[in-house]
Amino acid sequence: MRADVQQVADGTYLVHGSNTNWVILTEGDAVTLIDTGYPGDRAKLLASLTEVGSAPEAVEAVLITHAHTDHLGNAEYLRTTYGTPVYLHEAEVPHARRDFLHQVNVGTVLRNGWRPGVLPWAIHAIRSGGTAHVPVTSPEEAFPSAGPLDLPGRPVPVHTPGHTDGHCAFHLPDAGAVIAGDALVSGHPTSRIKGPQLLPDMFHHERTRAVASLAVFEGLKGDVLLPGHGPLHRGPVREAALQARERAA
Repeated sequence: MRADVQQVADGTYLVHGSNTNWVILTEGDAVTLIDTGYPGDRAKLLASLTEVGSAPEAVEAVLITHAHTDHLGNAEYLRTTYGTPVYLHEAEVPHARRDFLHQVNVGTVLRNGWRPGVLPWAIHAIRSGGTAHVPVTSPEEAFPSAGPLDLPGRPVPVHTPGHTDGHCAFHLPDAGAVIAGDALVSGHPTSRIKGPQLLPDMFHHERTRAVASLAVFEGLKGDVLLPGHGPLHRGPVREAALQARERAA
Protein backbone atom coordinates (compact mmCIF):
# COMPACT_ATOMS: atom_id res chain seq x y z
CA MET A 1 0.00 0.00 0.00
CA ARG A 2 1.49 3.32 -1.09
CA ALA A 3 1.28 6.20 1.36
CA ASP A 4 0.54 9.82 0.45
CA VAL A 5 3.85 11.34 1.55
CA GLN A 6 4.68 15.01 0.94
CA GLN A 7 8.19 16.30 1.57
CA VAL A 8 7.98 19.71 3.21
CA ALA A 9 11.66 20.41 3.88
CA ASP A 10 14.86 18.43 4.27
CA GLY A 11 14.01 15.54 6.57
CA THR A 12 10.42 16.71 7.12
CA TYR A 13 7.45 14.84 5.66
CA LEU A 14 3.68 15.28 6.00
CA VAL A 15 1.71 12.07 5.47
CA HIS A 16 -2.00 12.04 4.65
CA GLY A 17 -3.76 8.99 6.06
CA SER A 18 -7.48 8.31 6.34
CA ASN A 19 -8.82 11.82 7.02
CA THR A 20 -5.92 12.43 9.40
CA ASN A 21 -2.23 13.28 9.07
CA TRP A 22 1.04 12.35 10.72
CA VAL A 23 4.58 13.70 10.37
CA ILE A 24 7.94 11.98 9.89
CA LEU A 25 11.18 13.73 10.83
CA THR A 26 14.41 12.11 9.63
CA GLU A 27 18.01 12.70 10.64
CA GLY A 28 20.41 10.27 9.04
CA ASP A 29 19.01 6.81 9.71
CA ALA A 30 16.96 7.92 12.73
CA VAL A 31 13.32 9.00 12.78
CA THR A 32 10.88 10.87 14.98
CA LEU A 33 7.22 10.03 14.28
CA ILE A 34 4.60 12.57 15.30
CA ASP A 35 1.14 10.98 15.58
CA THR A 36 0.20 7.57 14.18
CA GLY A 37 -3.22 7.80 12.50
CA TYR A 38 -6.27 5.63 13.03
CA PRO A 39 -5.79 1.94 13.93
CA GLY A 40 -6.89 1.20 10.36
CA ASP A 41 -4.04 3.34 9.01
CA ARG A 42 -1.36 0.89 10.15
CA ALA A 43 -0.43 -0.34 6.66
CA LYS A 44 -0.21 3.25 5.41
CA LEU A 45 1.85 4.25 8.43
CA LEU A 46 4.39 1.49 7.85
CA ALA A 47 4.41 2.21 4.11
CA SER A 48 5.12 5.89 4.78
CA LEU A 49 8.23 4.98 6.75
CA THR A 50 9.40 2.81 3.88
CA GLU A 51 8.73 5.59 1.39
CA VAL A 52 11.07 7.99 3.21
CA GLY A 53 13.76 5.30 3.28
CA SER A 54 13.24 4.24 6.86
CA ALA A 55 11.57 1.47 8.87
CA PRO A 56 9.67 1.17 12.16
CA GLU A 57 12.80 -0.13 13.86
CA ALA A 58 14.46 3.23 13.16
CA VAL A 59 11.84 5.29 14.98
CA GLU A 60 13.55 6.69 18.06
CA ALA A 61 10.32 8.03 19.55
CA VAL A 62 6.65 8.57 18.88
CA LEU A 63 5.39 12.01 19.88
CA ILE A 64 1.62 12.37 20.20
CA THR A 65 0.00 15.77 19.76
CA HIS A 66 -3.06 14.50 21.64
CA ALA A 67 -4.61 11.18 22.54
CA HIS A 68 -7.63 11.01 20.26
CA THR A 69 -7.89 7.66 18.55
CA ASP A 70 -7.20 9.03 15.06
CA HIS A 71 -3.78 10.24 16.25
CA LEU A 72 -2.96 7.61 18.89
CA GLY A 73 -4.21 4.63 16.88
CA ASN A 74 -0.93 2.79 16.28
CA ALA A 75 1.21 4.08 19.14
CA GLU A 76 0.78 1.04 21.36
CA TYR A 77 1.49 -1.26 18.41
CA LEU A 78 4.83 0.47 17.83
CA ARG A 79 5.63 0.45 21.54
CA THR A 80 4.95 -3.24 22.07
CA THR A 81 6.29 -4.48 18.72
CA TYR A 82 9.43 -2.37 18.37
CA GLY A 83 9.97 -0.99 21.88
CA THR A 84 9.40 2.57 20.67
CA PRO A 85 8.79 5.03 23.53
CA VAL A 86 5.60 7.08 23.28
CA TYR A 87 5.78 10.63 24.63
CA LEU A 88 3.04 13.17 25.42
CA HIS A 89 2.50 16.31 27.46
CA GLU A 90 2.04 15.53 31.15
CA ALA A 91 -1.66 16.49 31.02
CA GLU A 92 -2.18 14.08 28.13
CA VAL A 93 -0.48 11.03 29.65
CA PRO A 94 -3.57 9.83 31.59
CA HIS A 95 -5.68 10.46 28.48
CA ALA A 96 -3.37 8.15 26.50
CA ARG A 97 -3.71 5.49 29.21
CA ARG A 98 -7.48 5.92 28.88
CA ASP A 99 -7.92 6.87 32.52
CA PHE A 100 -10.57 9.06 30.85
CA LEU A 101 -11.59 9.85 27.30
CA HIS A 102 -12.11 13.39 26.06
CA GLN A 103 -13.33 12.60 22.57
CA VAL A 104 -16.52 13.29 20.65
CA ASN A 105 -19.07 10.58 21.49
CA VAL A 106 -21.67 8.82 19.40
CA GLY A 107 -24.54 10.82 20.89
CA THR A 108 -22.93 14.13 19.97
CA VAL A 109 -22.22 12.90 16.45
CA LEU A 110 -25.83 11.82 16.01
CA ARG A 111 -27.11 15.18 17.26
CA ASN A 112 -24.92 16.82 14.63
CA GLY A 113 -25.78 14.30 11.92
CA TRP A 114 -27.83 16.86 10.00
CA ARG A 115 -24.70 18.89 9.31
CA PRO A 116 -23.05 18.37 5.90
CA GLY A 117 -20.33 15.75 5.94
CA VAL A 118 -20.87 14.51 9.50
CA LEU A 119 -22.45 11.12 8.80
CA PRO A 120 -20.04 10.16 5.97
CA TRP A 121 -17.15 11.17 8.23
CA ALA A 122 -18.58 9.12 11.12
CA ILE A 123 -18.96 6.02 8.95
CA HIS A 124 -15.39 6.39 7.73
CA ALA A 125 -14.12 6.93 11.28
CA ILE A 126 -15.83 3.77 12.53
CA ARG A 127 -14.47 1.73 9.63
CA SER A 128 -10.99 3.08 10.35
CA GLY A 129 -11.15 2.03 14.01
CA GLY A 130 -12.17 5.38 15.45
CA THR A 131 -14.19 3.74 18.24
CA ALA A 132 -11.51 1.17 19.07
CA HIS A 133 -10.02 1.00 22.56
CA VAL A 134 -6.33 1.75 21.95
CA PRO A 135 -4.70 2.83 25.23
CA VAL A 136 -0.96 3.23 25.54
CA THR A 137 -0.21 1.22 28.64
CA SER A 138 3.09 2.96 29.45
CA PRO A 139 3.10 6.45 27.95
CA GLU A 140 5.92 8.76 29.00
CA GLU A 141 6.00 12.46 29.80
CA ALA A 142 8.50 14.08 27.46
CA PHE A 143 7.98 17.81 27.68
CA PRO A 144 8.90 18.98 31.20
CA SER A 145 10.75 22.09 30.02
CA ALA A 146 10.97 24.46 27.08
CA GLY A 147 13.40 23.94 24.24
CA PRO A 148 14.03 21.37 21.51
CA LEU A 149 13.83 17.69 22.21
CA ASP A 150 16.96 15.60 21.68
CA LEU A 151 15.34 13.70 18.84
CA PRO A 152 15.59 13.72 15.03
CA GLY A 153 14.28 17.03 13.71
CA ARG A 154 14.75 18.73 17.11
CA PRO A 155 11.03 19.49 17.54
CA VAL A 156 10.12 22.08 20.15
CA PRO A 157 6.94 21.18 22.09
CA VAL A 158 4.37 23.95 22.43
CA HIS A 159 1.44 23.41 24.79
CA THR A 160 -1.79 24.36 23.00
CA PRO A 161 -4.67 23.18 25.22
CA GLY A 162 -8.36 23.29 24.42
CA HIS A 163 -8.85 20.55 21.88
CA THR A 164 -7.67 18.38 24.77
CA ASP A 165 -6.04 19.42 28.05
CA GLY A 166 -2.56 18.30 27.04
CA HIS A 167 -2.61 19.04 23.33
CA CYS A 168 0.86 19.92 22.03
CA ALA A 169 2.01 21.41 18.77
CA PHE A 170 5.65 21.14 17.67
CA HIS A 171 7.74 23.97 16.28
CA LEU A 172 10.53 23.19 13.79
CA PRO A 173 12.51 26.47 13.76
CA ASP A 174 15.18 25.24 11.34
CA ALA A 175 12.54 24.14 8.82
CA GLY A 176 10.37 27.21 9.40
CA ALA A 177 7.43 24.92 10.10
CA VAL A 178 4.84 24.20 12.77
CA ILE A 179 3.21 20.82 13.35
CA ALA A 180 -0.17 21.92 14.64
CA GLY A 181 -2.06 18.71 15.40
CA ASP A 182 -5.74 19.53 15.85
CA ALA A 183 -5.23 22.94 17.45
CA LEU A 184 -5.06 24.58 14.01
CA VAL A 185 -6.14 22.71 10.88
CA SER A 186 -6.64 23.49 7.20
CA GLY A 187 -9.72 21.39 6.53
CA HIS A 188 -11.90 18.52 7.70
CA PRO A 189 -14.63 16.36 6.11
CA THR A 190 -17.19 17.89 8.50
CA SER A 191 -16.22 21.49 7.67
CA ARG A 192 -17.34 23.44 4.62
CA ILE A 193 -14.43 25.86 5.13
CA LYS A 194 -11.10 25.53 3.38
CA GLY A 195 -7.93 26.98 4.82
CA PRO A 196 -6.79 27.74 8.39
CA GLN A 197 -9.50 27.10 10.97
CA LEU A 198 -10.45 25.45 14.22
CA LEU A 199 -12.17 22.11 13.99
CA PRO A 200 -15.97 22.22 14.44
CA ASP A 201 -17.02 22.84 18.03
CA MET A 202 -18.13 19.28 18.78
CA PHE A 203 -14.53 18.04 18.58
CA HIS A 204 -13.06 20.33 21.27
CA HIS A 205 -12.96 19.48 24.96
CA GLU A 206 -12.89 23.21 25.80
CA ARG A 207 -13.55 25.46 22.83
CA THR A 208 -12.72 28.66 24.72
CA ARG A 209 -9.22 27.39 25.51
CA ALA A 210 -8.84 26.16 21.92
CA VAL A 211 -9.54 29.68 20.66
CA ALA A 212 -7.14 31.13 23.24
CA SER A 213 -4.38 28.76 22.10
CA LEU A 214 -4.43 30.36 18.66
CA ALA A 215 -2.45 33.19 20.29
CA VAL A 216 0.37 30.70 20.83
CA PHE A 217 0.57 30.03 17.10
CA GLU A 218 0.55 33.77 16.44
CA GLY A 219 3.87 33.92 18.28
CA LEU A 220 5.61 31.14 16.33
CA LYS A 221 7.87 31.94 13.39
CA GLY A 222 7.34 29.81 10.33
CA ASP A 223 5.90 29.78 6.84
CA VAL A 224 4.64 26.20 6.70
CA LEU A 225 1.76 24.71 8.67
CA LEU A 226 1.53 20.93 8.98
CA PRO A 227 -2.01 20.32 10.31
CA GLY A 228 -3.53 17.24 11.85
CA HIS A 229 -6.31 17.44 9.26
CA GLY A 230 -6.37 19.00 5.83
CA PRO A 231 -3.66 19.84 3.30
CA LEU A 232 -0.30 21.45 3.89
CA HIS A 233 -0.68 25.21 4.29
CA ARG A 234 2.02 27.60 3.10
CA GLY A 235 2.16 31.15 4.38
CA PRO A 236 3.04 32.78 7.71
CA VAL A 237 1.79 30.67 10.59
CA ARG A 238 0.88 33.85 12.44
CA GLU A 239 -1.50 34.86 9.65
CA ALA A 240 -2.99 31.37 9.55
CA ALA A 241 -3.75 31.60 13.27
CA LEU A 242 -5.28 35.05 12.87
CA GLN A 243 -7.49 33.79 10.06
CA ALA A 244 -8.64 30.86 12.20
CA ARG A 245 -9.40 33.26 15.06
CA GLU A 246 -11.53 35.46 12.78
CA ARG A 247 -13.46 32.44 11.57
CA ALA A 248 -14.01 31.25 15.15
CA ALA A 249 -15.49 34.57 16.25
